[in-house]
Amino acid sequence: MSTPSPASHDAPAVELPQTFRIQRLAYFAVPMMFVVTVILAGASLVWLGWTLILPVLLGWWIVRIRTVVTEDGLRAVHTFSTREIPWSEIDGLQFPRWSSVRAVLANGTRVRLPAITFADLPRLSAASRGRIPDPYAAAAADDEN
Repeated sequence: MSTPSPASHDAPAVELPQTFRIQRLAYFAVPMMFVVTVILAGASLVWLGWTLILPVLLGWWIVRIRTVVTEDGLRAVHTFSTREIPWSEIDGLQFPRWSSVRAVLANGTRVRLPAITFADLPRLSAASRGRIPDPYAAAAADDEN
């Protein structure tokens, strides 16, 4: 039996890589958008027929954007780019009001982490092996003391 690391007794072990995606409920927007675009295209196929591609693009976008936690760091997959961030560069996380989570790097720059919410922090903390602290566990520990 292996000896657990200091970070592993606080958070349950999870397999890596751990992928954070947009909730599956977002896929319901694709058929709704398709209905709207069919109505628009029906009004004038010549001028508004191009709108039929919008549901396909929305579906592609929902599938594409994600944040992947690996042993080496984070991979933020955006609409048209991917950014690899090693653990050594991450200084913390920022949760701006009405905006997506951002990783604050050691040099002060911020990188958006798609599909991660505040509610994902326990899973993110477990996947990062404690490199990113879990505020829920910290609050529970404070309540016990």
